[in-house]
Amino acid sequence: MPIPTVVREVRAFLSASLVRPVERQRDETPESRRRRRIVVGVTLVIGAVALGLALAVRPGDPLFYAATLGVAAIWTVGALVSGPLHLGEGHTRDGGRSRGVVQGILLGLGLMGIFLAGALVVEQIPLLRGPVLDLLDHARFGSLWVVALVTVINGIAEELFFRGAVYASLDSRFNGIGSTLLYAASTLFSGVPLLTFAALCLGLLTAAQRRVTGGVLGPIASHLTWSLGMLFLLPPILTPGG
Repeated sequence: MPIPTVVREVRAFLSASLVRPVERQRDETPESRRRRRIVVGVTLVIGAVALGLALAVRPGDPLFYAATLGVAAIWTVGALVSGPLHLGEGHTRDGGRSRGVVQGILLGLGLMGIFLAGALVVEQIPLLRGPVLDLLDHARFGSLWVVALVTVINGIAEELFFRGAVYASLDSRFNGIGSTLLYAASTLFSGVPLLTFAALCLGLLTAAQRRVTGGVLGPIASHLTWSLGMLFLLPPILTPGG
């Protein structure tokens, strides 16, 4: 395929998946918006503390799985109690409509590629490499496939809450950046700076999808693609031959 054609295809894809929102009308009463904000605020505080405690569990300890699933339960209950959530609907490059799942997978793969390339740099910096390895120890010393299942459950829960409830609770002028900053802030108790940086990057991507589609399905697809890719592919880069 000629290079100009490839460029046009990529531009059309990015425009459809991240730029052009689908027209929709969803009105919330001031009372329902206020209720959603209260639920979001309480859930955010409880969930952030619970996440910090879960990540502090010693690698290999079965308590880690229960603690992490507990965090997922907090995000999910908070999202569902806050008010209505929507799957969303996006554009395709040819002007049709889709749920945005394939777009989400492709965007997740793109973000994963960027992070894996960045990991080659992180691998040379012990100050950054150490905390990330500590986080990955849960997969190295526990059951990788159980950690993968927990990762899927937690990823879905995070998107339901942050791109569902939190996004909907904020003013439309800053709900994208606001939901991203709150998502990143929820990881601060983890003590892993690169996890917070990752939350910022993933949050910006999925918030753009949320803006376009009006729902959580596309963001969930991106989140799971990125997080599972990092779980399986990042350790070999940071621990070559180990």
